Amino acid sequence: MDLVYWLMLLKAPRVGTRTFYKILKIFETPEAVFLASESERKKSGLFRQETLKFLTQNDTSLVQADLDWMQTDGCHILTLIDKDYPEQLKTIIDPPPVLYVRGDVACLSKPQLAIVGSRNPSAGGTQNAYDFAQSLARLDIVIISGMASGIDASAHIGALEADAQTIAVCGTGLDRIYPAKHKSLAHQISTKGALISEFCIGTSPLANNFPRRNRIISALSLGTLVVEASIKSGTMITAKLAADQGKEVFAIPSSIHNPLSQGCHQLIKQGAKLVENTDDILDELQLNLPIQKNNSVISKNSKKEFNDHPSVLLKYLSYDAISIDEMVEKSNLSPQVITQELLLLELKHKAVKINGSGYVLTK
Repeated sequence: MDLVYWLMLLKAPRVGTRTFYKILKIFETPEAVFLASESERKKSGLFRQETLKFLTQNDTSLVQADLDWMQTDGCHILTLIDKDYPEQLKTIIDPPPVLYVRGDVACLSKPQLAIVGSRNPSAGGTQNAYDFAQSLARLDIVIISGMASGIDASAHIGALEADAQTIAVCGTGLDRIYPAKHKSLAHQISTKGALISEFCIGTSPLANNFPRRNRIISALSLGTLVVEASIKSGTMITAKLAADQGKEVFAIPSSIHNPLSQGCHQLIKQGAKLVENTDDILDELQLNLPIQKNNSVISKNSKKEFNDHPSVLLKYLSYDAISIDEMVEKSNLSPQVITQELLLLELKHKAVKINGSGYVLTK
C-alpha cells in the first residue's frame, strides 16, 4: 500500500523530483502527506492550491495503470527506499523517487559503462560503438545507454551479441517504445538486461524527458564513453552530467574533417580521457578484469599486429574521394568487409571520410 502513496505524490500537480524531496523532509513518508490534515499541509508552505485539492481527493485510480503494469512478468517498481534501488543512483542531487524496471533488477547494481553518441553516426562511429560495447560486455561490464537510434542502439546490440547484459534508460513510460522501430531491440534488452525509466506508465516521448533521463545514464555508470557527438547535442549533456557527478569521461578521437568528431575533441581538450582501445578505459577505472584474447576492439598488446595489417583496400584508395559503393564494385568485397577495413584504416589515420560518404588517403 505504501507504494501507492509514492506513486500518488508523484502524480500531484506542481510536485517535481526536488519538491518531492522537500516534502519528505517535513512529512518523512508520502503516506504521511496524504494522512495529514489540510492545515498541516498548508503550514508546510510547500503546496499550491491545485496540489492541495489533488491531495484531498486522494484518487488512487490515477495510479492503477502503474499497479496493473507491475503485475506483468518481469516488471518492477522500485522506490528510493527499496533494497533493490541502485545505491549509485542515490548519490546524485535528484535521484528518481520511483524507478520502473522491466527485466533483471540485479543488473542495475553491477559495474556499468555508458556508451553514448550521435543518432546519425558515421559508419566508423557505428562500428566503434558496437566493438567497444561487445569487448567490454565480454568482461562482465554492463553496457548502459539510451536506446536511441545510432550509437546507442549499436552499443546495446554489441553487448547483446556478446551474450551479455545491457541496460536502456528510456525517456517514456515502459509501456511505450521509442523509437518505435526498436521494439524488437527493447524486447531483447529486457530479456537479457533491463529497461528502466523514471516516468510513469503511459508517458509519451516528450522532448523534455530525454535530457532528464541522461542524468540516470551517467549516474548508474562508472564512466561515460562518447563515441561521436556534435558540440550541441544530448550526448554532450550526458558527458557534462557525468563530469559533474565525478564520473570518468572518455572520448574517441576522429578526423578533424568529421563534424561528429567536434564534441569528442572538445571533451578531450577539457580533460576527458582519449580512448583508442578498451585498455584505456580499464586502466582509468582500475578494474582488474581478465582481457579476452578475441576482443574486437584493439588492445595495447595487439597494436603491432594492428599497425602491420595490410588492408586490401589500399590499392583502391587515392587522394581522390571514392565511395563504398565504388569500392564494392571494384573489389568484389561485401559492404560489411569494406566498412570494417575502412574503420581500421581510419583508426590508423591512413584514410579519412569526407563529403559524407567518400574516402581518401591521408598519407
